Amino acid sequence: MRYALLMHYGEPADGELGEEVIAEARRQFDVYAKALEQAGVLLSADVLQPTFATTTVTRREDGPRVQDGPFAETKEVLAGIFLIDVADLDAAIGWAGKCPGAKWGSVEVRPVATAFLDGRWSS
Repeated sequence: MRYALLMHYGEPADGELGEEVIAEARRQFDVYAKALEQAGVLLSADVLQPTFATTTVTRREDGPRVQDGPFAETKEVLAGIFLIDVADLDAAIGWAGKCPGAKWGSVEVRPVATAFLDGRWSS
């Protein structure tokens, strides 16, 4: 079953984290991603740009609306996504618990309802 591991945490201000902290976080995520890959469960992984790079599009009766920044201000932001394919929720929770992002934020485990694969939506 496919699960999205959605990392949420407070976004640090520019310059708030030292280079050593950033390098260590990258190293931890590299180890984590390689473990997922070696286990044969990793489908994809993405770390997102900070919210200042966000553009939000909504569609209303008068057409599309575009705004700079996220749709809503929150204390925690979506920072990255790991898409995995594992046997069950317990396995997904196990991997989420190993995610380095869980140390400074939360990792939401959400089952995938449907996916666009090989030119069509899955059931």
